[in-house]
Amino acid sequence: MSSNTLTWIALGAVIPALLVVDAIVMRGPRGRSLRWAAGWSVIWTVVGVLFAGVVWQVRDGDAAEAYLAGFLVEKTLSLDNLAVFAMVFAALRVPVPLQGRLLSLGIVGAVVLRGAAIAAGAALLAAFGWLLYVFGAFLIWTAWRMARGGGHVDLDRSRAVGLVRRVLPVTDQLEGERLLTRVNGRRALTPLALALVLIAMFDVVFAVDSIPAIFGITRDTLIVFAANAFSLLGMRALYGVLSDLLARFAYLQLSLAAVLAVIGTKMLAVELVHVPPFVSLLVIIGLLAAGVIASLLRGPAPVTGDDVGPTQAQADPDLVQASAP
Repeated sequence: MSSNTLTWIALGAVIPALLVVDAIVMRGPRGRSLRWAAGWSVIWTVVGVLFAGVVWQVRDGDAAEAYLAGFLVEKTLSLDNLAVFAMVFAALRVPVPLQGRLLSLGIVGAVVLRGAAIAAGAALLAAFGWLLYVFGAFLIWTAWRMARGGGHVDLDRSRAVGLVRRVLPVTDQLEGERLLTRVNGRRALTPLALALVLIAMFDVVFAVDSIPAIFGITRDTLIVFAANAFSLLGMRALYGVLSDLLARFAYLQLSLAAVLAVIGTKMLAVELVHVPPFVSLLVIIGLLAAGVIASLLRGPAPVTGDDVGPTQAQADPDLVQASAP
């Protein structure tokens, strides 16, 4: 049995086990402690970085550098996932104790959906090489939209919410941890179930955004999947420190937009210029570090009524009421 096959088998066993550990350590009131969440967020990030050593052993140094570059991009993009999840929870009035359960299910769903998207993307690129240019152009468009502050989700106008409500009846009342209830003798989704459905739908959207980004760094499906899977580990912990991150790193989104633009340009120029993985890694680290440093020099931005973050919305009853579908 080849080392590549053994690595796939090991990933298939390790990732689910680590997801279970992540759910266990973040369960209960202790999981909602900022210090506890920050500590575990760091631990999972270190675990993801250390996996580069495994990639080095089963591949080579270039593959390890490509993995680290992909891991950094996917880890940063996961902030957008969490921000949207927080908006969903706030708009549907999901109680804080129940959010952890939905987050765990959402993370598992994201791993599965991204695995499917990676397999589909690899197959499409193998059959239609010109799609690499489509991916590159898509990333540049995504970068432009992100730099302009686009990509925010308004659940009041969300087509996803409208589609679910047309297909299935949804009640406005929570029924504890139940996903289904009865209204006038008919089965209906509770807001908890609606939140879960929306998280799954947004997982698909985020997969469409993130998979082209990492394919611009490497076409090795093992590295692509590993970078995605390890970037999703610790999302529950990262959710606990999300509001602090958004307040402190105001320019992080701009630097991430620059990263996506660079990767998209690299994909468009693939036949003209070969960029070694080490150079890609340095560029990504440099751009993300520039966003963090600029944010720290600027200091936390004052919060106004127009830029209330998703986690702040959760604590603002008026905003929650206004956002409820």
